[in-house]
Amino acid sequence: MDIAHKHKDESDLVYDAALVFWRMVTNIFFREVRPRGAFNIPREGPVIFVAAPHNNQFLDPLIIYQEVHRETRRHVRSLIAAKSMQRKVIGFFAGLMASIPVVRAADDAKPGTGEITISDEDPCLIIGHGTKFTSEFTPKMQIMLPRSVGSSVAEVVEILSDTRLKIRKEFSGIAKVRDRIKEAQAAGQQGLSYKRLPFVDQHEMYQYVYQCLTEGGAICIFPEGGSHDRTDLLPLKAGVSLMALGAMANDPELKVKIVPVGLSYFHAHRFRSRAVVEFGSPLDVPPEFVEMFKEGGTKKREAVGKFLDIIYDALKTVTLRAPDYETLMLIQAARRLYKTPGQHLTLGQVVELNKRFLQGYLHFKDEPKVQKLRDDVLKYNRLLRDLGLRDHQVPRAQKAGWKTFGLLTYRLGLLTVWAILALPGVILNGPIFITASVISRKKAKEALAASEVKIAGRDVLATWKILVALGVTPILYAFYATLATIVAVKAGAPLKWRIWTPFIVLMILPMIGYAALKFGEAGMDVLKSLRPLVIALIPGQQRSLDKLKRMREEVSNELAETINEYGPKMFDDFNQWRILVPSSTAPPSSGQQGIWRRKSGTGGVDAQGNLLVHPMTWLDERLFGWTRSASRGTSAWAGTRSQEISRAASPDVSDEEDAPDYDDILAVPSGDAHSLSTRPRSQRSSYADIQRLRRSSNAVNTDGGLQSQLAPMTAATATGERHVDTEGLHFRGGQQQGRTRKPSLSDSVPVAVIGEMDRAEPFKEATQDLNKEMKKRRDSQDGGKPAPKPEA
Repeated sequence: MDIAHKHKDESDLVYDAALVFWRMVTNIFFREVRPRGAFNIPREGPVIFVAAPHNNQFLDPLIIYQEVHRETRRHVRSLIAAKSMQRKVIGFFAGLMASIPVVRAADDAKPGTGEITISDEDPCLIIGHGTKFTSEFTPKMQIMLPRSVGSSVAEVVEILSDTRLKIRKEFSGIAKVRDRIKEAQAAGQQGLSYKRLPFVDQHEMYQYVYQCLTEGGAICIFPEGGSHDRTDLLPLKAGVSLMALGAMANDPELKVKIVPVGLSYFHAHRFRSRAVVEFGSPLDVPPEFVEMFKEGGTKKREAVGKFLDIIYDALKTVTLRAPDYETLMLIQAARRLYKTPGQHLTLGQVVELNKRFLQGYLHFKDEPKVQKLRDDVLKYNRLLRDLGLRDHQVPRAQKAGWKTFGLLTYRLGLLTVWAILALPGVILNGPIFITASVISRKKAKEALAASEVKIAGRDVLATWKILVALGVTPILYAFYATLATIVAVKAGAPLKWRIWTPFIVLMILPMIGYAALKFGEAGMDVLKSLRPLVIALIPGQQRSLDKLKRMREEVSNELAETINEYGPKMFDDFNQWRILVPSSTAPPSSGQQGIWRRKSGTGGVDAQGNLLVHPMTWLDERLFGWTRSASRGTSAWAGTRSQEISRAASPDVSDEEDAPDYDDILAVPSGDAHSLSTRPRSQRSSYADIQRLRRSSNAVNTDGGLQSQLAPMTAATATGERHVDTEGLHFRGGQQQGRTRKPSLSDSVPVAVIGEMDRAEPFKEATQDLNKEMKKRRDSQDGGKPAPKPEA
């Protein structure tokens, strides 16, 4: 017993050490990884994390390990293909993380002889042409169709002859398969090619999983069966259902939880990209399914299938599932247009909005109004691309002046500074990036050729970039250390410096690399901000910018109107669960950390203006002094007011390119004291500020920020216990309490009318009075009568 306990402690220590190492690696590769719904992770007891989509090969489980461990300190073991375990490097690290190997039949697929068709009378009867079924197939083997028909797989139950065999059930998408066979025959072929998949006995693997669950462990599984780069989920394998039901059938006292996990990446294959990990509500395994599973036969298959459907439905709540890439781009463009100018949504909010937009679009896409909106959004995007701008830059476009030229000159100088500071690290680490890029693309082509489901093989790029970098970096740094030592010897340096030279070099090189990473990021932000400034200075371009601004306003209004019309038709609680309502302005930040705000993954600009956190913002706001912060006392010349300092809001996540964490403006802002677009990002409002004002009993004020566009935003009170994630988003679900919406102002309430209200009047009564007054005004205007004077 003591030996087993000691072995477990050693395994845990190895796991923790490996996790620390991979956390450093992923923190370097990803600019930001944000969890959502982490409160859903069970702190104890057997649990299976069901994750999808599997878009980033070996990085997907690592991210889940880290987020689960950060939240609960639990160790998660994942299932990994036995073929991957056979690779030395991957197998070594997978062993450190106690991964469980799984033999996949598809990994040993072999081409079958001849071609096949499907009987017109019996869809389960396969007819061969030049085939050798009796020698190439045995019962329980599988037959797989080509990629052109979705790589459908069916189990062989009986071999009748060399040219005839029976499958257990018809191929999925049988109509498409028959059409493809007719096309092949019309082209002179006898049928479709196919592959033979061997029968794999997974009994030993399942017993290992059962034991892990019985001991209260945590398992992570990707039910799609393999990584891919598609925009939708692949058909789920029944393994996760078998594991949960089988474990509980073996031990009646066992209560397994299923936690759906959604992985959302922003350019998953790119260096310094972003990711969101969303944990859904845990699922209990229905006892009736366990009883059906114990009966075996058709009842067992029925239980497995029904529970798999439940898991699939749960995954749909945490994943973004677009039917194609074009639809995904359309949804992301619409989401950017819907957002209020100046708002900086968290990654969790971006993912949630994308899901809701996609769900609504797929439901109403045949409506004429929605189709017109789609065309308008695409037209706006084309004009945006023609000008080389991004959507978040358009609302700030102003007439160019001498300050625009000055800002361009300043940023060119700043770009030069960052380039010089980043240059040593770029040169020294250049071989790593070049080698990783070349090898990863080669591996992507190999993976694409060997896969039936990949589109471009991008799901393996990030993994191979990291693996290659891990292999090349020590070799390259050792070479630099050796080279430096040789130079020290040739230069006749003292003996102690000859000895210390390689160690000093090995310590300095990572620091130089990190400096290049930070300064390089800031430099790229500057570079991306130059084009809009250049465009603004070109004669004649102002007309195009004005046209683009008008088009954005029109499309945004059309989008908001469409959402307001169709949203309640799809969701009864549409207004209660609304994330935001677009508005033209937002109130200033209070500087307090709200539940809707977070620290940027690159780090916010703190009160001291940490140069390495975001050097460009630091200089712009504290040295250059051209932003409004200078007049507010936050520049190096004007001093700092502690009560006005706030953490930088989350950067807007662009879906076209890696969005800079700096505000790319087209021109130096005007002196309008109430324009949100003129505020520095470090003092911008998050939507939490709007919510706090609406919740407050004395929210009515005379500031121009509270205009009619603030209504009808969501502001809710909680009754009983509820779950709020770190992004401030409230989750739908049966386990959570409902929310009621506070009274909100109707549209078009003039600021002057708000200013005339009695400050002592309670918020609820004041809101009701204002709404009644505005209703009287609209009724009078509709009837052609003059509007009555507002009551004091």
